Amino acid sequence: HHTLDIQVPGHAVVLFAKEMLKDRNQSLMGKRCLILGSGKNARSVAAKLLEFGAIPLTFSDESGHVYEPNGIDESKLKTISNIKEERGAMLGRYVISSTTAKFNEPGSIFDIPCDLCFPCGKIKTVDTDAVTKLADNGCMGVIEGGHKQVTLEGRHVLKSRGVMYGPHIVTLTGANIVHGHGHNLSNEDLESEVKRIYNDVKIAATEFNARGDLFAGGSMVGFLRVANAMLSHGAV
Repeated sequence: HHTLDIQVPGHAVVLFAKEMLKDRNQSLMGKRCLILGSGKNARSVAAKLLEFGAIPLTFSDESGHVYEPNGIDESKLKTISNIKEERGAMLGRYVISSTTAKFNEPGSIFDIPCDLCFPCGKIKTVDTDAVTKLADNGCMGVIEGGHKQVTLEGRHVLKSRGVMYGPHIVTLTGANIVHGHGHNLSNEDLESEVKRIYNDVKIAATEFNARGDLFAGGSMVGFLRVANAMLSHGAV
C-alpha cells in the first residue's frame, strides 16, 4: 500500500534537478532527458519528469538502450514497466511494440543529444568519455539517480566543462525523507524537504569555499549532521 514510498527516491531526484535548474532561471519543461538504467528508480524518474513537461528519451539495461526520438510518454513508460517487471525480461523486447523506437542506435547512448542526463543504472557508468560527449552535445546537467554513477575523473570534467552535477549524496536523500516523515508524505512535503536540503547544501558549499559544488556541500552537511548526532548522543 506504500506504492508512493518506492517512487519517492526517484521523484526526489527530479525535484533536486528542478531546484538546480531554477538557479539557472530554467525549468524542466521541454528538457530532453537521457535516463540510464530501467529499474524502479529509473522509471519513477521518468514518471516525475513527464509530470513537469520534460521529455524522457531513453532507458538502458544489459541488453542495450532504447531511444524514442520523440520521447517516452506515459503509455510507452507503462509498456516498458510491464516488460521490466517480468523476471529476466530485457528492454530489447520493447522495440516490437513501438514503430519509432531505436535500439542500440546510435551505438553509444551518450551520442544522443540531450539537455539533462539521469544515470540510474550501474555504478561508474559516466566516465570522462561519457561526460565529454554529453558536454559536446550541449547537455547542461548530470543528476545522479543511483549511487556513484559518475566516476571521480568524470566529476572533474563536469566541473571544468561547466555542466551542473547533482551528486547521489544529495539527490538520493528521498529515502531518508520517507523515514523522517513516516508513510504519510505528500507531494508538497517532499518538495519542501527537497528545497530545504538543497538550500542547506548550497549554504554549506559556500561556507566551505566551494560555491555551487553540491558534492562538497552535501559531504559537509552529511558530516555535520553525523557529528551533531554523535555529540548529542555523547559519542564524542
